[in-house]
Amino acid sequence: MQATIFAEAAATVIRHRLTLTPLDRIPGLTALDQGYAVQAIANRALAKALGPVVGLKIGGTAENTRRLIAVDEPVLGEVFASTVHKSGARLPHAAFRRPGIETEIAVRLGRDLPARPQPYTRDEVTAAIATIVAAIEIVDDRYLDFKTVGGPSLAADNVYNAASILGVERPFDPALPLERLAARTLVDGREVATGTGAALLGHPLDALLFAAEKRRKLGTGLEAGTFLSLGTMTMPQWAEGPAAFRIEVEALGAVEVALV
Repeated sequence: MQATIFAEAAATVIRHRLTLTPLDRIPGLTALDQGYAVQAIANRALAKALGPVVGLKIGGTAENTRRLIAVDEPVLGEVFASTVHKSGARLPHAAFRRPGIETEIAVRLGRDLPARPQPYTRDEVTAAIATIVAAIEIVDDRYLDFKTVGGPSLAADNVYNAASILGVERPFDPALPLERLAARTLVDGREVATGTGAALLGHPLDALLFAAEKRRKLGTGLEAGTFLSLGTMTMPQWAEGPAAFRIEVEALGAVEVALV
């Protein structure tokens, strides 16, 4: 019975993702781990259209974001290769339903963090980082009502993820005070929001640890070469029409994208 529910839920996610029709709360999903099970089924099929999974995003690392989407803990989503772009990308606004810009820090792993019986420590996940980069995540409000769709359905649908724009990757320096790095978001040259790395579960490395631990418990782990976008340091900036966006993260540089 559960396998049938998951298969039907995955078909729903795939259809809505590829057609940009709004997704409602998916019947039968009552727990986050059920949402992740559906995510795994749906993403195997979506990869045929969107390319292989190359990254991971964390939604809700900021407390105000968790309140906004009504979840008790951050939620993980996977990122497909065709949706990853370099800074300066120009993307059609019409390719999204209701796009939003998030100001993020991402890291790329230089070693595996496989599933295993014992928990990971922050030192272990820190040692696995190869590079760090400022990043924009384009989220897409493809829901009838994001306030009520629920965590399990959000997990099944990769938590809003629609695209990632990566800046210049830099070798990771463990001495960098990530929790104090200042960030700002600009729309058409006007500053609209600011924040710091502390928005990400208090420290970006704690956000990374959360992701590694969740994937460990799910039995999937994380592979070397994967990048992880650790959550937004400012509130999402919704793009109701074409606009130019720039984010700046102290010590990591700027990233730009235009929705045209």
